[in-house]
Amino acid sequence: MLTLKEILEKTAKNELAVAEAEKMVRMLAIAEVECLAKIDTAREHRNGIPEIILAENKAISDVVEIALRVLDENGRVIVSRFNPDQIAALNKALPDGAVVQVNEKARIVTMKKKDFVTRNTGGKIGLLTAGTSDIPVAEEAKVIAQEMGCQVYASYDVGVAGIHRLLQPLKDLTMNDVDVIVVVAGREGALSSVVAGMVNVPVIAVPTSNSYGFGEKGLATLMAMLQSCSLGMAVVNIDAGVAAGAMATLIANRAAKFRSKP
Repeated sequence: MLTLKEILEKTAKNELAVAEAEKMVRMLAIAEVECLAKIDTAREHRNGIPEIILAENKAISDVVEIALRVLDENGRVIVSRFNPDQIAALNKALPDGAVVQVNEKARIVTMKKKDFVTRNTGGKIGLLTAGTSDIPVAEEAKVIAQEMGCQVYASYDVGVAGIHRLLQPLKDLTMNDVDVIVVVAGREGALSSVVAGMVNVPVIAVPTSNSYGFGEKGLATLMAMLQSCSLGMAVVNIDAGVAAGAMATLIANRAAKFRSKP
């Protein structure tokens, strides 16, 4: 099957009728892997977010089959929240010439054909965590943002328990003129409210499940972030690093698009 770019090029050269091109685009939109999954191969062309396979709770053979199909269709596949057995199977099934990048902290693996190039969009994202235990969720956001073409400026372990740690990272993000800031925090989630009250760009707050006692597993964090009195802040679900990275990138890439215009 032709890629979307090839379909458009052939249509522009009058090598493909408009009606036939329309039919091929519709077929391209969803690739079915037998009875396992329907893959949205045109998602990245449509809204800028690549297809991401959640490996958690999936059978090893299903993860491998779906990943290889996406790799073949798009030239790149991102698999999130893998376990050791799944990553071992993916490495074993990797086609010749493909390149693998594994982020153990984020539990994300990216597989690419050797000729696949991630385009730099010019979008700029700031990334902060309250503690070191929040880093895995932040790394999820970082990988997704980078794969969507953004530059990420990260500072970790700058929570409000030692508020002085936050000041220099915020200065750095301001100097780099980031388009949006992702703040990852557990416990009472105060860092996101503090940051949102000090910057003039959107803040995306990510509650993590790193809390215990009353309001354990991130529930208190989520509620505190939702109740924040700081304006300009939005909140994603608990431990939702992938969602935060995608949302931040849509904002940053949109800003970069208009920044580049004369």
